[in-house]
Amino acid sequence: MGKSKGKVEVVRITGARSSLSEDVRGRQRRYMIAMAVRTLCVILAVVLWKESRIVAIIALVGGIFIPYLAVVIANAGRENSPGMPDTFIGHQPQPMLEPGTEIPFPAAETSAAPPQA
Repeated sequence: MGKSKGKVEVVRITGARSSLSEDVRGRQRRYMIAMAVRTLCVILAVVLWKESRIVAIIALVGGIFIPYLAVVIANAGRENSPGMPDTFIGHQPQPMLEPGTEIPFPAAETSAAPPQA
């Protein structure tokens, strides 16, 4: 675990979802950012209306459609649960046998009699 600029790197050791409060906070943050962009679009449309109507109309269209997209994204629901973490970070396990290698089965070589308990 290394530090970079005062933040501790967090390693997820479970396949569980984030908590409900973290999920709600993330959705609220995305919604507020979208509404800030929408506000900027509307202000830009008003300011540029006399100078460049094409840019103003594009900004106005953005100001109209961004709220719809923000609501759809905010109500999309919780994220999918992440997969389980790898046991070995940064290491890809290699196969034990090469392709085409036959696997010897000791049970096939012994007699067909069932084992005695």
